[in-house]
Amino acid sequence: MLMSATLAAQPGQKMVSELAVRGSDFPAVLSDYGFFADSAAQKPASGVTPYRLNIPLWSDGADKLRFVYIPPGQQAKAQDEGLLDLPMGSALIKTFKMGGKLIETRVLLHRAEGWVALPYVWDADQREARLTLGGKRIALTGPDGKPLSYAVPNKNQCKECHGVAGAVTPIGPKAYNLAPAWLAALQKAGKLDHVPVVTKRIPLWEERTRADAALAARGYLDVNCAHCHNANGAASNSGLYLGWLERDPIKLGIGKRPVAAGRGSGNLDVDVVPGDAAHSILYFRMASLEGGIAMPELGRAALDPAGLTAVKRWIGEMKR
Repeated sequence: MLMSATLAAQPGQKMVSELAVRGSDFPAVLSDYGFFADSAAQKPASGVTPYRLNIPLWSDGADKLRFVYIPPGQQAKAQDEGLLDLPMGSALIKTFKMGGKLIETRVLLHRAEGWVALPYVWDADQREARLTLGGKRIALTGPDGKPLSYAVPNKNQCKECHGVAGAVTPIGPKAYNLAPAWLAALQKAGKLDHVPVVTKRIPLWEERTRADAALAARGYLDVNCAHCHNANGAASNSGLYLGWLERDPIKLGIGKRPVAAGRGSGNLDVDVVPGDAAHSILYFRMASLEGGIAMPELGRAALDPAGLTAVKRWIGEMKR
């Protein structure tokens, strides 16, 4: 589904506060930014464009609404097939919903000193979200009907996924995980310098069972794991690199022995055993919620059945 990239202001429309986005302060409430014309309905203000990822990050089954703000007169730059380079003054906004209720909204603000990540938790009346620098645990009921201790990250934890060389950076809006029609609309609206050529795009998650097993699983691993499992990420010393553009089967874990064995490996010997997910460390860790074993380490308190199925199918179809 193409989401509009029409950014022209209309009479009476609410505008984004440039000071709130670019300034040095941390606004106490989400409404200070002016990102939404109607916050409760998540209706974006003028200049704020909704988007979706072909495969989204799993976050305990929460639904997510994504928006990008690019300041007037500025353009994002397409960098090959990967991450869009958003100019200073831009913002990425991501709202999490569970059971139809707003839980939190995380913002990434591109300021003069770099990117800043801030979490905002929604009030019970759903009218406002408040800055929660220390993070929070929220008791919810998950999509499976079971109690869920949902974690809102503190400001410093944001860097554990969004950190590259010690600096916060976006990880989501990569050209190969965005719809070509959306990119074309953004370029037509003057907010993107050009539409990048993508040689192979991540398939839509809702079409995963019809897609090639390797493409569905590789897309899932890129979104959920590759922000750490890359040559410059927090898990670089593992030698397991799960990015979409990685082509080396050993770096993808196929037939690869882990750098460190022991409890985290489940006494298994190989990261990915072709044709045998049950004896693959990658699948074992994805299927666990136990501290010291579970991967990803952060951002989940519940297993993702669909993600596990996709990865199991991929491994199962590999030739031994």
